Amino acid sequence: PASELILDAIANEGPLRFSRYMDLALYHPVAGFYANGGAGRRKDFITSPEVGPLFGAVIANALDATWDELGQPERFAVVEAGAGPGTLARAIQRARPRCIDAMDYLAVEQSAVQRERHPSTVNSSDAMPDQIGPGVVFANELLDNLPFDVLDYDPARGWLEVRVGQSDGLLTEVLEPVLDHDLPPATPTQPVRVPVQRDAATWLVTTLGALTSGRVILVDYGVAYPAYDRQWLRTYAEHDRGHDPLMQPGSRDITADIDIDALAAVRMPDTVRTQAEFLARHGIEQLVAEGNEYWEAHAARPDVAAMAMRSRSVEAQALLDPTGLGGFVVLEWVAGSSLARGLADG
Repeated sequence: PASELILDAIANEGPLRFSRYMDLALYHPVAGFYANGGAGRRKDFITSPEVGPLFGAVIANALDATWDELGQPERFAVVEAGAGPGTLARAIQRARPRCIDAMDYLAVEQSAVQRERHPSTVNSSDAMPDQIGPGVVFANELLDNLPFDVLDYDPARGWLEVRVGQSDGLLTEVLEPVLDHDLPPATPTQPVRVPVQRDAATWLVTTLGALTSGRVILVDYGVAYPAYDRQWLRTYAEHDRGHDPLMQPGSRDITADIDIDALAAVRMPDTVRTQAEFLARHGIEQLVAEGNEYWEAHAARPDVAAMAMRSRSVEAQALLDPTGLGGFVVLEWVAGSSLARGLADG
């Protein structure tokens, strides 16, 4: 079990940085959470692709929009980072975007167990390519899972780093001096805990450097510092939300709101929208209307396609809900030449 691996690591290394703990708890190839759990109705949590195929159909429209912006190149790279079991890839291909004949789809997923479930019609990898484009890098709920460290502020003690130690064989928090992290820009007036998402910032730096032209599109839940309280760090197991990340490591997801300010410090995004606004921009209402028309024409003798079309209106309600998935933030960066940068719509 992951707990034994973590206790062994603590015995050898001393109290672990939270990022090291997360890496073992989530990404160990045998005992980590993603070797056994993940997204899906029969798994641990639902992301937008698992709501149904409508999300993929809208993303297909967004891919076509960037393909058009770039002059409809003969080869068009689509890199899905954090592809999980390949649900979104299947939905996008089923939607048959106009760019499909030009599309080179790469599903990037660290977990070998998840990669085994990818459709045979896409390429799979455990790492991002060194060069991408022209095309799109798309990541849905990836950055919130990248390992991060945690800082804790107490007015009496100042900033301390939260590490993971053990007491009588049980995992416990250990507060230690901050050694090599930049402190938040403002001093809080009350106790607060914040993530230090270096891996997320590094991922963005590397991805923007690799993309020759096109767009990086990130969908996630996030806040801007100092809007953190002690509830931003969450766990999920069997669709049940929890808050103690040290409980039963390897059996539950560990996730946090992404720090939008930290990503903006890498490079200011060209556009910032809610998921509801992004999906509306790329035609979700038209897709729902088409679904309703198809259902009405086939309701007397419905087939599988008619049932799928009928479900679009229900899927849209979940995807657009401002208190849920619809309230997620969509950040876009335009990469490449000055011409490509000029495509950013404010």
